Amino acid sequence: MKTEIPYDRFAHVPERIFGLVDLAYNLWWSWHSSASVLFKMVNRAEWKMSRHNPVRMLLDTPPRFLERAAATPEYIRRYDITMHRFRDYMAPGTSWFAQHYPAREPLTIAYFSSEFGLHQSLPFYAGGLGVLAGDHIKASSDLGVPTVAAGFMYAEGYLHQHIEANGWQRNVAEVLDRDAAPVLRVLDDDGKQVVVQVPLVDPPIYVAVWKVQVGRVPLYLLDTHIDKNPPENRSISSRLYTSDLEQRLRQELVLGLGGRKVLHTLGAEYSAMHLNEGHSAFALLERLRERLEAGMSFEEAREQVRGTSLFTTHTPVAAAHDVFPEDLMAKYFRGYSKSLGLSWNDFMALGEDPCRPGAGFNMTAFALRMSRFHNAVSRRHGQVAREMWQPLWPDLPVDEVPIDYITNGVHLPTWLNHRIESLFDQYVDPVYPDWRENYDNPIIWEVVDEIPDDDLWREHQWLKMKLFARIRERKRLKWAGHRDEPANLTAEGLMLDTAALTIGFARRFAEYKRADLIFMDPERLERIVNNRWRPVQFIFAGKAHPADEQGKRILQKIYQYSQDPRFGGRIAFVEDYDEQVAHYLVHGVDVWLNTPIPPMEACGTSGMKAGMNGVLNLSVLDGWWVEGYNGWNGWAFESRGDYREDAATIYDLIENEIAPLYYSRTMDDVPHRWVQMMKESMKSIAPQYCALRMLKEYVTRYYPTVCRFAVGPREQMAGLEGVCPPGPAPEKE
Repeated sequence: MKTEIPYDRFAHVPERIFGLVDLAYNLWWSWHSSASVLFKMVNRAEWKMSRHNPVRMLLDTPPRFLERAAATPEYIRRYDITMHRFRDYMAPGTSWFAQHYPAREPLTIAYFSSEFGLHQSLPFYAGGLGVLAGDHIKASSDLGVPTVAAGFMYAEGYLHQHIEANGWQRNVAEVLDRDAAPVLRVLDDDGKQVVVQVPLVDPPIYVAVWKVQVGRVPLYLLDTHIDKNPPENRSISSRLYTSDLEQRLRQELVLGLGGRKVLHTLGAEYSAMHLNEGHSAFALLERLRERLEAGMSFEEAREQVRGTSLFTTHTPVAAAHDVFPEDLMAKYFRGYSKSLGLSWNDFMALGEDPCRPGAGFNMTAFALRMSRFHNAVSRRHGQVAREMWQPLWPDLPVDEVPIDYITNGVHLPTWLNHRIESLFDQYVDPVYPDWRENYDNPIIWEVVDEIPDDDLWREHQWLKMKLFARIRERKRLKWAGHRDEPANLTAEGLMLDTAALTIGFARRFAEYKRADLIFMDPERLERIVNNRWRPVQFIFAGKAHPADEQGKRILQKIYQYSQDPRFGGRIAFVEDYDEQVAHYLVHGVDVWLNTPIPPMEACGTSGMKAGMNGVLNLSVLDGWWVEGYNGWNGWAFESRGDYREDAATIYDLIENEIAPLYYSRTMDDVPHRWVQMMKESMKSIAPQYCALRMLKEYVTRYYPTVCRFAVGPREQMAGLEGVCPPGPAPEKE
């Protein structure tokens, strides 16, 4: 099996810089600014029009632009340096993992996720879960952790968002041009795209296989939109997170059963499996079936599957855990249950939630039963998850339920703005020249104190102006394309003031996230935003799930407030939130607002991205902020459970602490005390809440142990009997 870059389509690229083609098909360029700058320098306009997609940019760039770059000495100098770094990065044996773990360690991890947020040119994600998965495999690549990943090739990705004049969200689909994106077909020896049949599904479902190279990590994507499938099966991979329950089940069986079969077909063998949420948990069934076919007893097969599986749960929201009714499960899995030697009742018992007997097949309960290692994604979420799933371990007290936690982290090279990165090169690099490889070391970040206040403040102001310019540009393009109405112009940020304290809120519009909390007292909010001496403005962005009517109503409410002349254009809503917009926001606002109902926020990562760029957090004490807040890196408050009281607390903090501090300036017009908090935010958040730290925790606490179960003797399982919840003994039909 192989992937081949279609080099013939790039014949217009000069030989001297032809390495750009190879670079374009490895997402390494997306988190190394020196690489993305190479594409931008060739054709700035086309780079912008392609939405920073280097494959599209190279295909659409006239030869004269490329020839000019190849003849420019400064461009060639940058090109040679970057290509040397890229080849060094990809060379085997140079990574952190290779240096710290012996070659004999039987460790290869298969990482399964229903979505991957890697870059806006590959829209295979809906929100935080996907972006976390993308950051996870980027960090795996940086550390050299042997990893292979599996997910879905969604033809339409997630929805694009259009806001109508009345504030209602309209969902717009856009089909990805896969031949102009950094993704390649996986080919067999005859040069045809690899197609795999999903095991034991009748009528059969077939998947074609694509590959995205994420640094050192291959990500294989499953695609049902092929001629070999009937129309009803082609649509399985059309769209992320359909509201059709049967289609959702079909997606999850394709991802789980089909994903495992694809990796086996490609020869991408692995020692252990890491499931990012329960959507891919059916892969555990396929691993179980394969071991039974190899001659193991059911108990032996189950124990080996459990012992080589790690499950990460991401949400305490009960409705977010997929539960499929028995009649639907029977339609697709009755024959499969027989291949496992299980009665139908025993098969359904694998996914039963003890608190809701008979409710159906719960994917999270199933994943917890069929894996030996489990983790939540923050300290507080660990406590909540142990309470939530304690009925699976009825003989254990809550604090002994085997669900530990590893707090999420974000991929710093992806989310740290290049202007801030340049400051580090200037002030940190002379002291710690290897800071880019060791940015999870808190000692390195102490050098941030050496950055002059006015330098850091100047860069932050530049990023703020860049954010506002981007908002205006998006609006101008939409207006020029006759895709907007006059009533929407003010609502979407054209009147924002670069000098005003700017608070950002951007995330999925779910009810528990309380995006509309600050509008509980519109009169008081009006006074705050229109304060003559200390004006405050708010920027909102985010999408409601297509099936979430309440989320859409909350979004509409906020949008209508942004149209209200009482607020003087100081409430703005940025349409069609995506990863690119997220970058501008977490780099450019002054304060990042987070207002969930505790304890519904499992972790949350947007505040981490903002904080490492010097943006201060204002958040309810929930998720990661319970651990991250230290009294000097932002503001925190305990939710009283009453919306009006919580809103009043936010108003008080803004009026009495945040705005006075922001507008307290010296003769140089620099808010020095504010900048000191920015530095504390960077120092405390960047090393501790980066994906590098997160991956090292997975490696040191889970991965080698999980992998040793794949090859170790039964004695290695001794003493771990209580870690997995009890499952049914096989009952022959």
